[in-house]
Amino acid sequence: MTKADIISEISSKTGIEKVDVQETVEAFFKVIKSSMIGGENVYVRGFGSFVVKKRAQKTARNISKNTAIIIPEHFVPSFKPAKVFVEKVKNNSKQLA
Repeated sequence: MTKADIISEISSKTGIEKVDVQETVEAFFKVIKSSMIGGENVYVRGFGSFVVKKRAQKTARNISKNTAIIIPEHFVPSFKPAKVFVEKVKNNSKQLA
């Protein structure tokens, strides 16, 4: 499912114009992105958490040059689904198989 599919489905279920739904969905993603860029986590009850994770500094190997490189500490965005959401996906996936 793509963002366009999500917008079409919300529009058909709610009767709201696609343009308005698109603006709302875009605003939703902008808020999540700006919050995470600012280092703030986003929690959506029953859906999951958008969390900024810290990766520690580590030593890695450049295989082509056979040298050691240091990857500095950095932050990455991640998503952790809610337990309720995970259980629903597990139960429905078993029925599809």
